[in-house]
Amino acid sequence: MSGKPKLYYFDGRGKMESIRWLLAAAGVEFEEEFLETREQYEKLLQDGFLLFQQVPMVEIDGMRMVQTRAILSYIAAKYNLYGKDLKERALIDMYVGGTDDLMMFIMMFPFLSAEDKEKQRAFIVQKATSRYFPAYEKVLKDHGQDFLVGNKFSWADVHLLEAILMVEEKKSDVLSGFPQLQAFKARISSIPTIKKFLEPGSQRKPVPDDKYVETVRRVLCMYYDLKAN
Repeated sequence: MSGKPKLYYFDGRGKMESIRWLLAAAGVEFEEEFLETREQYEKLLQDGFLLFQQVPMVEIDGMRMVQTRAILSYIAAKYNLYGKDLKERALIDMYVGGTDDLMMFIMMFPFLSAEDKEKQRAFIVQKATSRYFPAYEKVLKDHGQDFLVGNKFSWADVHLLEAILMVEEKKSDVLSGFPQLQAFKARISSIPTIKKFLEPGSQRKPVPDDKYVETVRRVLCMYYDLKAN
């Protein structure tokens, strides 16, 4: 294994995108191997690299890690993005969990039919504006600090910014009623490592397109359980 973390996934967002975001936020360079054929996936299985027969898989610090949440928790702890004590870690886990719930609705979107996509778009915006964004707006307003937990940049901030940008791709003015989140977005986006990741040419992946969906279906033999991890 090389010194840099190596990510095994498709050339697209999916569950790996949050891992890319967190590594980038920590200023960590990483390599990627994109799965394009069923044979690549089967070789990983045959070599015993996929403990639960799933990707994402990340090679890091001599380990081959699977399970998205475990990977993210490890990276957050390793690069001091996981709070200063157990209480802060619990808050970060809680906020990340809420953001994950919202992201799951969006992650399913590319795999839906055209008719279902329109319904899902409305559903995503409704959930974001009635359940998730009001919660984070209140957290930021109540404590009056720049970051979600402990007034220090953490995994929770990275995850929330990623989610905000994903929802904005479905409705560009979705933050119009959330002044705290507007300021939060501007603040977190200006952090040098985040700003670099948001620039063209970074390893951030674009909105999933038909080619991405086709590749996932082909490699996984038409089955892609988004709730598996």
